[in-house]
Amino acid sequence: TVASLDQGVLNKLALMLDRATRGWRQLAGALSEHPRFRCSENELTSCSLQVLSPSGSPGRALLAVLADRFCSLDFLLQCPGKDRPPCLLVVDIQISVQPQSQQAPAGSRVLLTCRASGPPELKYQWFRGKEEILEETGSTPELVLCPLAKNHQGHYICRVNHGIKCIFSQWAHVNVLHSADCSDSLLPGSASGLLVTCQPQPQAVSEGESLFLECKAQANPPAQYMWHHNMVPMEQEKSHLLQIPCVTTAHRGQYRCKVFNLYHEAWTDAATVTIDDEFETQGHMSGSADLSRCLRLTHSATDKIALLIGNMNYLHHTQLSAPIADVHELTNLLRQMDFKVVSLLDLNWQEMHSAVTEFLLLLDKGVYGLLYFAGHGYENYGNSFMVPIDAPASYTSQHCLCVQSILTRMQEKQTGLNVFLLDMCRKRNPNDDIIVLPGQIKVTANIVFGYATCVDAEAYEVKREDVTNGIFISFLKRRVCEDEKVTVMLDRVAEDMGHLEITRGRQALELRSNLSERRSLTDPIRTPEYCSLSSSARNLQWAVAHVLPQSLCLKFECGVKVQLGFAAEFSNVMVIYTRILEKPKEISSCSAQLTDFPEDVDVHLKKSNQESLLEAGSLIVNEENPSPEVSSLYTRIRSLQRLKAEFTFTTCLHYNYLHMNEEVQERQTVSVGKPLVSKLNLH
Repeated sequence: TVASLDQGVLNKLALMLDRATRGWRQLAGALSEHPRFRCSENELTSCSLQVLSPSGSPGRALLAVLADRFCSLDFLLQCPGKDRPPCLLVVDIQISVQPQSQQAPAGSRVLLTCRASGPPELKYQWFRGKEEILEETGSTPELVLCPLAKNHQGHYICRVNHGIKCIFSQWAHVNVLHSADCSDSLLPGSASGLLVTCQPQPQAVSEGESLFLECKAQANPPAQYMWHHNMVPMEQEKSHLLQIPCVTTAHRGQYRCKVFNLYHEAWTDAATVTIDDEFETQGHMSGSADLSRCLRLTHSATDKIALLIGNMNYLHHTQLSAPIADVHELTNLLRQMDFKVVSLLDLNWQEMHSAVTEFLLLLDKGVYGLLYFAGHGYENYGNSFMVPIDAPASYTSQHCLCVQSILTRMQEKQTGLNVFLLDMCRKRNPNDDIIVLPGQIKVTANIVFGYATCVDAEAYEVKREDVTNGIFISFLKRRVCEDEKVTVMLDRVAEDMGHLEITRGRQALELRSNLSERRSLTDPIRTPEYCSLSSSARNLQWAVAHVLPQSLCLKFECGVKVQLGFAAEFSNVMVIYTRILEKPKEISSCSAQLTDFPEDVDVHLKKSNQESLLEAGSLIVNEENPSPEVSSLYTRIRSLQRLKAEFTFTTCLHYNYLHMNEEVQERQTVSVGKPLVSKLNLH
């Protein structure tokens, strides 16, 4: 019977039923033909409500009902009806052969192989960086690069799909070599103008010992070096050899070296350096090594979740400019420290409330939770309030979100660390005389508040024409990746801000904390066995909100092929690019432009279909350097959280035939489902 299955098998089966589209509901529908296993509406509702709990599982709840009714495994696997969920027979996808990094001379043949075991008819998709490879072998287990050219150099990854299930291979780097006897193989401007030949290696050393890290590069002109510790530049370390004569625990973390010359720049791989303290290495005092090891294990997270909100375009208040750059910068830095980040711009009250609710669903016991808000705000009677973009001119607490109320809800999740970074004003609101009682805040000794300014003071923006960071993030980004206790890191940010002349006496960072342990944002993630199910649920829920449409290839009647690609700038902002892949010789010029967007989303029409990401208003850095013959047009889609139906738009192809002045148009309607955060229905 189902009841005879051990817990591991039940958890695995429940997870498969939860992940499959309507999997557990399909199973309930198929079993309803048998009176003994038919579920009532109340039972089905009870199962579906399990998703509101981070560790809840609708599939597990249904299996428990079937176990109580002595459902046999044979009946379960052979249940009648056409709605029988296929996931009952699906086994996990496992990659048996990983692609390996390779280097080969230009003109040769490189074969990248990824093989997986699992259900039949697995599908393979290869990517170079973020771009899907559309060549013939890009959808096979073996990707062939022949003849190898300089544009093949880069990082490759393979995605193996079966229905809605997918798994990614490890990254493999392809390096294109040029013959040693070719005197101009390292000419300035060529793709081979700089080559890292020696990578720094991970090391474990004890306090007081010396640390040596080495990096070498072949370049013309000769390479220069700049070492970074936890992404912070080490200004004095400009040699290929990094030597620290006497290390301390402050030297632990990740080291990378930036190698550059007049024409090129490259980064080495990250080398992790661990530092053992004196008691652990020498075994002073009975049991001290075990105690130190245990204490170090406690300084870890079961997961790390961050919600970043930047409000700029207020309907009834002063417009702000810095939050877009601030949220973008902090998102990238937190992801380097393995945070799952949801980044959102310009939310109204309903959307902010829903976003916080989704954020709380991702939290669980031992999880590090971080909330960052940039926008208008105020503070009354010790409570901080975040102002949504639709707040009326004379807003009160009922129009805003109380930060302390969010904290009490976070504490219910037994989080390991609660960090609030509030980049907003803290002036008193004269329109609000209501004293909000957010609930009893527990003494958990794991709370950190970092305010961009002091009580009853404003947070200022430096007005510039270009998109730049606000004052708080300008200093925070230099320190946030340091492997230090959160409060120590923020203290250093406060000291740095105190040296800024234009804000001295007007704005100063304020830190409030009851953090007793040495917890850092860089702490590793260690998931205990009892958290595996909730961890999987968090990963799935986070992944759902960050799924981009797959790139498309449109074929028009005139013979032109157009590629549509998608990139996420924020969780609710997407960039779509169009690129001409092929055009017949009789067509002199053509371009593919996007139009007819849904009314729910926000598109700046004057900045749509632009030739660069910068002109489209995007902060995404385009790492590619496409040839002039392969031009792209970029369009930025905002406010995806308001999308109520599938995202549908029109691709309009404009082209001219040789020796003809009249322009011809062809149109195709494209639907790409609900991308990114639109799946969560925050509206």
